[in-house]
Amino acid sequence: MAISNPLCMVNEFGQSLWLDDLRRDLITSGELKRLIEEDCVRGLTSNPTIFQKAIMGSASYDDQIRLLNEQHKSVDEVYESLVIDDIRHAADLFRPLYDATQGADGYVSIEVSPRLAYDTEGTVTEAIRFWKTIDRPNIMIKIPATLQGVPAVERVIAEGINVNVTLIFSLERYQAVTRAYIEGLGALAAKGGDVSKVASVASFFVSRVDAAVDKLLEAKQTDVSALFGKAAIANAALAYKIWEGIFGGEAFVSLKARDAKPQRLLWASTGTKNPSYRDVLYVEELIGAQTVDTLPPATLTAFKDHGVARPTLEAKVGEAQAILDQLHLVGIDMVAVTQKLEDEGVKSFAASFEDLMTALAAKQKVVATV
Repeated sequence: MAISNPLCMVNEFGQSLWLDDLRRDLITSGELKRLIEEDCVRGLTSNPTIFQKAIMGSASYDDQIRLLNEQHKSVDEVYESLVIDDIRHAADLFRPLYDATQGADGYVSIEVSPRLAYDTEGTVTEAIRFWKTIDRPNIMIKIPATLQGVPAVERVIAEGINVNVTLIFSLERYQAVTRAYIEGLGALAAKGGDVSKVASVASFFVSRVDAAVDKLLEAKQTDVSALFGKAAIANAALAYKIWEGIFGGEAFVSLKARDAKPQRLLWASTGTKNPSYRDVLYVEELIGAQTVDTLPPATLTAFKDHGVARPTLEAKVGEAQAILDQLHLVGIDMVAVTQKLEDEGVKSFAASFEDLMTALAAKQKVVATV
């Protein structure tokens, strides 16, 4: 570990960097092990789009698909077998870090089916099934923060299962997520469970907010140039302010006395979408204590090459409300923006999943003839 490596220096300020990527050759080549040991990567996230690219963009899975074909597995069963194997192997690579940090880091996330985004009961059932099937203490089950997903989060946490709550865009929904976590831990404690063993992150999406707000600003007739590229970081900074108030306040006191872990904010969607913005913008400007930033490979490489590691998040909190107030004054409705982003996010993951299942069924036929 090189202390001059910006990826490692971030941890000095209390933030953990996780990789937003998973594919089989990342594991088999030894690259993931190197990222953990040399680049201080402290966890990993995945989603349906990532698995779509991994499975369909590589021959690494063909032998296993062929074997599963011989066992007459359905396309759904093939998908789960491929994904669960990758998740288990990645979790095993991160297990030493998980043990060394006493469960603070070293997590690998797997998402419930996007088909269940608006199905509370289905989400709870699948989350419990994934947890039992994968059988690793350092995995997190990803559940989207839809109106139907939030109560599922509470119930899954109450079962003592680690949860990564994903697709959070609005401050109001983020507050609901924190309540679900605290209520879930309370229910677990009430039935004698060990709340100290449960970990959770709240994945608050960043760059997509700027992409949406900037587009709206471009349509304005007045000069709003000072507001371009400001909404996402301000929105995230206010989420961090909420986090400080909740997990540093009365709401968490009794659970903290039982050694419960605060639910950390995780910055997601951190790849810069606007090429005119600095390519590590959403990493550099959101470095703060007890947070996580999950980076796609290109952003991780860029930050290692020219990123600047310094504590920036607290300073952003001070100016965040003024920025959102200015956006409101020029007619930007953040409630509407963030709801649209949630809807689009659910739809996008669902489309990737269905594309994957269709392509996987076709691939089953192809490998069967080889």
